[in-house]
Amino acid sequence: MRKILIFSLAYYPHVGGAEVAVKELTDRMLDIEFHMVTMRFSATDAKEEKIGNVLVHRVGFAGSSALHKFFFQFVAAWKASALQKIYHYDATWALMAHSAGVPAALFKIRHREVPYILNLQEGDPPKHIERRMLPLWPLFTRAFTKADVVQPLSNFLGAWARARGYTGPLVLIPNGVDVEKFSGIAVPHEGTVLITTSRLVHKNAIDDVIRALPLLPQNVVFKILGTGPDETALRALAKKEGVESRVKFLGYVPHDDMPRYLHTADIFIRPSRSEGQGASFIEAMAAGLPIIATAVGGIPDFLQDGETGFVVDVDSPQSIAAVVGHMIENPEEMGRVARQGQELSKSYEWGILAERMKHEVLEPLWKKQ
Repeated sequence: MRKILIFSLAYYPHVGGAEVAVKELTDRMLDIEFHMVTMRFSATDAKEEKIGNVLVHRVGFAGSSALHKFFFQFVAAWKASALQKIYHYDATWALMAHSAGVPAALFKIRHREVPYILNLQEGDPPKHIERRMLPLWPLFTRAFTKADVVQPLSNFLGAWARARGYTGPLVLIPNGVDVEKFSGIAVPHEGTVLITTSRLVHKNAIDDVIRALPLLPQNVVFKILGTGPDETALRALAKKEGVESRVKFLGYVPHDDMPRYLHTADIFIRPSRSEGQGASFIEAMAAGLPIIATAVGGIPDFLQDGETGFVVDVDSPQSIAAVVGHMIENPEEMGRVARQGQELSKSYEWGILAERMKHEVLEPLWKKQ
């Protein structure tokens, strides 16, 4: 049986979209043995455990500070070399250049014979990421140039890999959706419910939606699923704008519970300032919701304005209000776009993407060995 070692800064129970993607893909590739080196964020995190189809090896000193994350880059590479003596991996797979590319590059320098896959999942603007990586700049560069294949989520991230000096094969495989889990029947309700599933950070532009609410009818409410460092400021903004009662901060919601929340809404919205791909949009489409987004990053790969969703301008509450108002006044158009988006989401089924990962990324690598 082939063995693959994954490098990831975080893993269950500390999850975001990238970690969900890894579990969805690895759970569908049972003919491969997966291992992972990841960071130990808490003393309650087991140093080693099996999660799904991945044997997880956690390293570090049980903390989540910037210093802990810095040292993870080197401790993870050391741990991977120790594991290589035991398991003799057939490939490594780094989840995001800025958080796991450095240990993968260090491992590749020492173990040149082991193919290295770089999976680009980044959602922040590339320039912002590059500024953060200045202390590790030479190794960060090697995270790209040492890769045997780069697997970006979007054309936008593929272009970033080229700009970072990568000249090898690119295989675009997006994050996907469990279509069956997210499909369902809408729950009847009054008014118009906007919903987002987002980390509460600047790039996701939750503030622009809150600023748009005073421009919309009183029966338009906004449900926010997620937590993050901007929550206090967003609550204060809702109060300042006089829409505190119309903004529902629902906090952390487990990924498995998201479908039932989506089915209580009419429109999914995230007017992102940057986006690597945006799997939350695909999940909302699978749930039968029309989506509102900006045409930034990887979003244009799946969003055609007026066909699979609706486009708004970046940093424009006025644009958001105009589009939401148009959708409310044109329910037939909104329904058509929602149906077309739902049909598109079927091509993002995890089973399809796992097969693509095997046949388009892994098998060509192993044939070269």
